[in-house]
Amino acid sequence: MTGEASAQKQIMDREIDGALVVNPAGQADTLLVASGGGTLLATTLQSLVTEVEAADGRQVRTVDVAPAAGQDFDGLSPFYLVVGWCVGGYLCASILAISAGARPADPRRAAIRLIVMALVAIVGGLGGAVVVGPVLDALPGSVTALWALGALVTFAVGAATLALQGVFGIVGIGLAILLVVIAGNPSAGGAFPPPMLPPFWEAIGPALPSGAGVWAARSIAYFDDNALTGALLVLSAWALAGIVITMAAGLRHGRGEPEPPVRTP
Repeated sequence: MTGEASAQKQIMDREIDGALVVNPAGQADTLLVASGGGTLLATTLQSLVTEVEAADGRQVRTVDVAPAAGQDFDGLSPFYLVVGWCVGGYLCASILAISAGARPADPRRAAIRLIVMALVAIVGGLGGAVVVGPVLDALPGSVTALWALGALVTFAVGAATLALQGVFGIVGIGLAILLVVIAGNPSAGGAFPPPMLPPFWEAIGPALPSGAGVWAARSIAYFDDNALTGALLVLSAWALAGIVITMAAGLRHGRGEPEPPVRTP
């Protein structure tokens, strides 16, 4: 395998974000980028490498090995798609949580809420996948794979919201928004892909549903489904933890554990 082919494979496997292949026999080198992983990152790499190469009297030819779709403006469609799924997840869970009291009354009600959340996730996942795929033509890749991802993202966020609400009451909904929106959106790698984020945001992004979802959506759309395992494990962990904690909160409440006193002004 040549140096350029090896570098291209590493990019498609999402091991690296770009590569400069130097031609020792000439004055023109090749820069490999992947705008599907983030347009701003690709253009920044091109600008920096072109400047450095020009200073050395060399030329550079840029090859986009995983180009963003024409309707995927600045490569942001995966980000906004996942944000929509996340918003749908915590909004639906919030409505379910406050529809009949601030805590699950018993295990039966907790289970019903999780089942409803799963049905909403399936419908929401399909809706998002169809809109960005066949309707808007904003993302390539399998509609079925995006559907499955959307259902998992929506359910993971919804189940986590139900769990937090079950443990902390109405305050838990605020905690869910803190995790999913305030911490999740800046670290998800939307406009600024992970290598361009400050260290704190880059570190927490992959562990949150938004960051894992954006990574997985880009892998499905542009990288032949490569490097999906880690993101899917993160989302599955959130979903499983949400189920377990929600049911545990329901069991605790169903056994008659007294509610904390409500302070009145």
